[in-house]
Amino acid sequence: MTIRLVMLKSGEDVIADVKEMTVPGTDGEDKVVGYFFGFPCRVKLFGDIPSESVSKNSLKMQLIPWAPLSQDQYIPVVSDWVIGMVEPIEKLKETYVKGLEKYEKSKTSSVDEQSDSDNTD
Repeated sequence: MTIRLVMLKSGEDVIADVKEMTVPGTDGEDKVVGYFFGFPCRVKLFGDIPSESVSKNSLKMQLIPWAPLSQDQYIPVVSDWVIGMVEPIEKLKETYVKGLEKYEKSKTSSVDEQSDSDNTD
């Protein structure tokens, strides 16, 4: 999993499992034309912007599903919309990974509940 914080032209900061979308180039090298954002979430910050007197740990973050009405787990995004991509701070990365684990557990338990109800008919 390659977790990145991506800044988009829209002004949004999105954290996701990022995979490159490539096509063969004329020189034989693959050319990146976009990215697939896996389980993307928009990052919303609360609090003071980090400075020398304020640490990054004092920031409060909220992760909001990006494209919440999509059933797709990987959403294609053209490279023209990406203005930057960086390694997220550890607190953000941990929050994101915990959220994914929670999502996977809830998905597994809803599948188990569904199969239990199928067996009782």
